[in-house]
Formats: sequence, structure tokens, C-alpha cells
Amino acid sequence: MRNSVYVLSAAVYRLAGGAARAIGVARKARIGSIAGMTGFSDKALIAERKMRELFPPTPLQRNDHLSARFGADVWLKREDLSPVRSYKIRGAFNAMRKVFATNPEQQLFICASAGNHAQGVAFAARHFGARAVIFMPVTTPQQKIDKTRIFGKDSVEIRLIGDYFDDTLSAAQAYCAEAGGHFLAPFNDVDVIEGQASVAVEMMDQLGKAPDIVIVPVGGGGLAAGMRRFLAETAPETALRYVEPAGGASLTAALAVGHPISLSKIDTFVDGAAVARVGDLTFEALVDLPMTDVLTAPEDRICVTILEMLNTEGIVLEPAGALSVDALGDLADDIGGKTVVCVTSGGNFDFERLPEVKERAQRFSGLKKYFLLRLPQRPGALRDFLEMLGPEDDIARFEYLKKSARNFGTVLIGIETKSPENFPRLFARLDETGFTYTDVTNDDVIGEFIL
Repeated sequence: MRNSVYVLSAAVYRLAGGAARAIGVARKARIGSIAGMTGFSDKALIAERKMRELFPPTPLQRNDHLSARFGADVWLKREDLSPVRSYKIRGAFNAMRKVFATNPEQQLFICASAGNHAQGVAFAARHFGARAVIFMPVTTPQQKIDKTRIFGKDSVEIRLIGDYFDDTLSAAQAYCAEAGGHFLAPFNDVDVIEGQASVAVEMMDQLGKAPDIVIVPVGGGGLAAGMRRFLAETAPETALRYVEPAGGASLTAALAVGHPISLSKIDTFVDGAAVARVGDLTFEALVDLPMTDVLTAPEDRICVTILEMLNTEGIVLEPAGALSVDALGDLADDIGGKTVVCVTSGGNFDFERLPEVKERAQRFSGLKKYFLLRLPQRPGALRDFLEMLGPEDDIARFEYLKKSARNFGTVLIGIETKSPENFPRLFARLDETGFTYTDVTNDDVIGEFIL
């Protein structure tokens, strides 16, 4: 039904009962005109309908594995299966569409991005026949540069400027002012927020009812703000939980002080959501959130989730795309018997990162440890150590670090095992025999140099 729109406007949603609200989102009719629709949910409905010019709805799939594991009815809203493998295409398309509606002469769009937003802008620019200049840091992986160029084809010019994103952003904004282009922000834009809300429109349509809980990843907050505003108007009985990476918890920091603030340091591993400052506009929609509704996910634990989804389900998720699934464990006591939707926000995973993901997952799960062993310089000392290893212990790294000491030498050892319980037994045997060692598995300073 390409010419159809949703029957119930946002005002009707608010007056209807819970069941009518949920069913109404899924019901469409050929009424021909969208005049008079002015509320946020109305605008999101229009954006979703217009989006069908570009791509079909992303799937909403029940996941049997996660449902059985958590005793809930768990569904995945697969934004990792959009044309650019992330939801970012939605905001870029909607913002560009609305610019053309008010200023059809505008043909130049500028953005700064090292990943998914760049690809969404490129795809939308090609669709509209516009020109996009996309600024990316010099350190951007070649895979992301190539994908952006493929999506945009002749419509896109890529400029690599700056070692850090802040430098890239400044260059993009300066060029935009000079060239008279329209700057497409990745999240801090009302039209982008409205476009991201189309995820919730599709979810309600596909599920046919209001879910009990929706888990949303948070970076700059565009997706979270859009989904919250739409569901507040159409399904206020649905609870939302928000999850951000522990090393980039900008929403948590903003809620603590009541306004957006810039984090002094972020961990960029979850590159699709590691944002130093949540958007001012997005925070307006999230400012009254209870702190308990916002979860933080450790980066190493996210790696466990990425591997589990890949090995068990064959689903490729980038770190940001795994955030909502990773949070299920934190919510296990609250979701039993409920209908839960996890938004898997992206799947642009560079498989060159797989060894790092495996490494971090093993360390978090207690299956791999590194330690510095002070080894006596005598015949048979190494054999004595090796005999202490259990049948499931395997040496993954061995580096002799002796400098000038004559009686002892230091060895960096990495041990992999099949059960976390094996390490206390190994360390007990080392203690009994007098070996001196230091566990450096979680020492960030040492890890930067030798791990």
C-alpha cells in the first residue's frame, strides 16, 4: 500500500485504549491525503511511508535462542539488514527529503562521519541525485571508505582530514559554511530524530501489538529520542530501556547533571555509539529518564555477545549493534514471560577485528589470562612450570623478557583454558612451589605496551 497512511493520528492514539493503540499502528487504509498530521508520531508515520521509496522495512524476527535463554518472547528488530547495514540511513534520508521539500535548489550536503552515518548519507544522496561531500578521519578503515564510495557512486566526494573526529567535524563545518551546503548532523537534528523513529513505526506494525519492553542502544541519542517520542504517544504502556557502552556513557553523564556534558575520555571500541557528548536536541526527549532505565555495557562483555550471536545465530553485529542484546543479561530478572524487542542497530563489522573481539571476550569470560612470571635461571625451571599446567590449559603467548639479571628472568605468559575455575587451581600450585607471578590481564597500562 504505497499510497496508504495510518488511519489513527497521534491524537486518536492518545484517546484510545492500550489495545487499540497497538493495533491502530499496524492498521493502514487508502485515505489518500496526509494533510493535518502535525504531531511527532504523525511525522514519523509519514517518514516511514516515504522511506518505502528507498528500501523495504527491516525484519522483526523472533529469536528462539534468546527467548529460551531468558524465558521471554525476544524479538530482534534487524537494522543490521538495512541497505547500509544500519538504521542511520533513515535519519539521513528523512532529513534530506525534508530539505528538498522546502528548498529544492539545495543540491549540496555535507557530513562528518567515520562510519554508518556516512554510508546512509551516501546512499540517500545517490537516491535524490544530490551531491554529498563526506569528511572522514584519516584513520578511518579502508573498508568503511570503500563502502561509502560504493553506496554514493558519482554523487559522493570523500575527504580524509584529521586524526581525530573533532578535527574532521571542524573541517566539515567550515567547508559547509564556505560552500553553502546543508550540514547533515548524525543525530542532533530534528528531522534525523524523526527519521530514526520510523524504526518504532515498523516494529509496531510488524509485531501487531505493543511490546512490554524495547531495548534501544544509545550513542548520540537520535534513535533513542525518536523511538521514545513515538512510543510515548502511541504505546505509553511500553517500557524502554537504554544501553550505552561503558566507555562512552554520555547519556548517563548528562542525566547525572541535568544537561549534556562532554566526557573527558572515551573508549572508541564501540565506534557506532562511543560519543563524547549526547546531542542537545536528543537530550530534550530523554532529560526526564530515570537513571535506572539507562544501562552501561562493558566493552569486553559486548565482545562475548558479538561472538555468541555470530557462532550460535549466524548474525553479524558490530559492537554498537550488539548493545541491546548484551543488555538482556542485566534485565534477566525483569523480562521473564514478557515480549521484548531488541534493536540490533548495525552490522558493519570489519572481520579484521575478529581476533581482538575474541581476545577481549576470552579475557572477560575468564578463559584467558596474562601474567608476568619470575622464572629462576636454572636448568629445569621452565619444565617445572609447564608441569603445573592442567590438561585444559594452553600456552597462547610466551615472551622471555630477561634484561640483565643473572639469577631470574621475567616471562610474559598468556594462558587459554576451557573453564575459568582452572586458573585458581593453577595459581594455587604456583604459590605452593614458590613461583613469583603478577596477573596483568586487566592492567590497562601494561596492556597498552605488551598485550
